[in-house]
Amino acid sequence: MREVLAQAAFQLFLERGFERTTVDDIVARAGVGRRSFFRYFPSKEDAVFPDHERCLAEMTEFLAAADDGDPVGAVSDAARIVLRMYAANPEFSVQRYRLTREVPGLRTYELSVVRRYEQTLAGHLRSRYGADGDGALRAEVIAASVVAAHNNGLRLWLRSGGEGDPEVAVDHALALVREVWGRPTAPATPTAPAAPEASVVTAAPLAVSGGGDGDGEVVVMVARKGTPMWRVVQQIESAVGEN
Repeated sequence: MREVLAQAAFQLFLERGFERTTVDDIVARAGVGRRSFFRYFPSKEDAVFPDHERCLAEMTEFLAAADDGDPVGAVSDAARIVLRMYAANPEFSVQRYRLTREVPGLRTYELSVVRRYEQTLAGHLRSRYGADGDGALRAEVIAASVVAAHNNGLRLWLRSGGEGDPEVAVDHALALVREVWGRPTAPATPTAPAAPEASVVTAAPLAVSGGGDGDGEVVVMVARKGTPMWRVVQQIESAVGEN
C-alpha cells in the first residue's frame, strides 16, 4: 500500500504539479481513504521520498555492525547504501530530482533528510573519536565531507538523466575524503608557548643583482595566521620608523 500511494502521488505531481495536488487527489487515484494515506505518510511531501526511512534504518544497522578499525571507510560505505537506493530506480530518481528543483518546499524537505543521514554518520564517528572537543569536531567534519562527496557524485549522475554508472563519480569523491581523513589521528603534542600576534626582526639583505653596498637591512615580518591586517601594518611601520 505504501508503494501504491507513493506511485499515485508522484504521478499526480508530474501531471498537475506538486502544489495543485491534494491528499484527496492522491487517495482517489490510489482507491483508498485518507486514513490509509496518513497511516503511511505524515504529509504529501513524505510521499515524494518514500524510501528514505528504510534506507536510514539500513544505514544505522550497517554502522552498528561496522568494524572499529576504519571509521572513515565505514561511513563512506554507509553512504553508498543511499547511492544504491537511488540507482535501483533511475527513472524515478531522475524525475524526483527534477521535481525537487522546481518546488522549494520539497528542496527544503530533502535537505532535512540529508541532515538526518549526516547526523547518523556523525553519531557513529563520535562513538569512535569521542563525543567532546576535537573528537566531536572531527566526527562532524568527516560526516559533512562524506555527505558532500556522495551528493556531488550522485547529482552529476542525476543531472545526466541517470546515464552510466553512478558509482564511478561517487567512489572518486569518497576516495578523496578517505585520502584526507583516513589517516590515523595524530597523538597529542605539548602545546608550545603562545607567540605574539606579530613581530618584526631584521636581517642582512639577500644579494642584489647588479651590485650594491650590502649595508641595508631587510625587514622580515613574522605573524600568526589570522593576525588583523592593521596590526601587521602597524608593526612594519614601527620597525621601518625605528630603523
